[in-house]
Order: sequence, then C-alpha cells, then structure tokens
Amino acid sequence: MSLQSHLAELVKRHEALDRELAAIVARPSAADEEIAALKRRKLLLKDQIERLKGSSVH
Repeated sequence: MSLQSHLAELVKRHEALDRELAAIVARPSAADEEIAALKRRKLLLKDQIERLKGSSVH
C-alpha cells in the first residue's frame, strides 16, 4: 500500500468516526464512556495522519 493510499484510508476512517460520534452525541441516551472512546480513537487517527503527512514531506 502506498503512502498516499494509506493516508487516504486513515482520512476516511477519521471521517467515519466523526459521523459516528455525531450520531451518538445526538442520541439522548449516549454514554459518556462511549463518546470518550470514540474521541480517543479519532484523536489517534488524527495523530497518525499528521505523522504520515510529516514524514511524506521529508
């Protein structure tokens, strides 16, 4: 898998988590733990994306 395709896949997963998070937050019965877990996963993906973008510059 090329760097660009890997980066694109990570961006897709990040966007999917963003949509999932928005749907969960909209539910009145949203569990704080579930929201926090999704936010952590989203942040990890963002960190991976930024790291890959940084390494592709060098």
